[in-house]
Amino acid sequence: MYDGHIHTPYCPHGSNASIESYIEQAIKLGYSSMCFTEHAPLPLNFEDPVPDRDSAMSMNNIESYIEEINQLKRTYESDIKINLGLEVDYIKGFEQETAGFLDEYGPYLDDSILSVHFLEIKNKWYCIDFSKEMYKSAKQAALTNESLYKIYFQVLEDSALKDLGPYKPNRIGHMSLIKKFQKIYAPPANWTDMAESFLDIVKRQGLSLDYNGAGLVKEYCKESYPPAAIAALASKKGIPLIYGSDAHHPQGLKQGYSQLESSLISKSP
Repeated sequence: MYDGHIHTPYCPHGSNASIESYIEQAIKLGYSSMCFTEHAPLPLNFEDPVPDRDSAMSMNNIESYIEEINQLKRTYESDIKINLGLEVDYIKGFEQETAGFLDEYGPYLDDSILSVHFLEIKNKWYCIDFSKEMYKSAKQAALTNESLYKIYFQVLEDSALKDLGPYKPNRIGHMSLIKKFQKIYAPPANWTDMAESFLDIVKRQGLSLDYNGAGLVKEYCKESYPPAAIAALASKKGIPLIYGSDAHHPQGLKQGYSQLESSLISKSP
């Protein structure tokens, strides 16, 4: 079993639980390998739109994070394979800064994720998964939920297509994150068309997908990212699906896994 999406105490909006406690829990759960993918520091000139400015790891901590994970790789090498990674944000308009960061730190990474959390609408930034209130504000700025979905999928497509250099992550994180609050704001009827078009781009670019179990435990989502039908279509197209718990606490490891279609899951990235 491989879990390719795990956070750490370096995440300012996560748990203070030690990285060792994540590893020990993973061993108990029967993991054969795991990848720590902390939120990479945001570009210096990008202002985090969430109130506490805590969406990502501080740039001051990146080298400590790399050093600690590498040390734990050696400590636990006889028990479990540990990969060092990052969850890198694709932020439209900040591609040059992101590519520069990856050029510097990409050589140290084993396996990473490229995700979209932030959307710019009418010159204002929104973190679309932060809260139902911020999602509502983004929807109002976009005028309709369908327009918001179109903006999201356009940025998602850009993330897959843009050249971020040789160390660009080759896996797209939680591609249907826009649906996190779907029990409150119903997806537009044509959202699957947007998703299917995106899968074609993922396939052409030779990328894989984060098959993320976190949405299944979210109050207003209750489905995986991507949902079952889209995951099945991705698999049919030959797109690898890599399980990700998106755990922000040791108890979040393996979340949602039992509800996923295990035959779709690639065993390693």
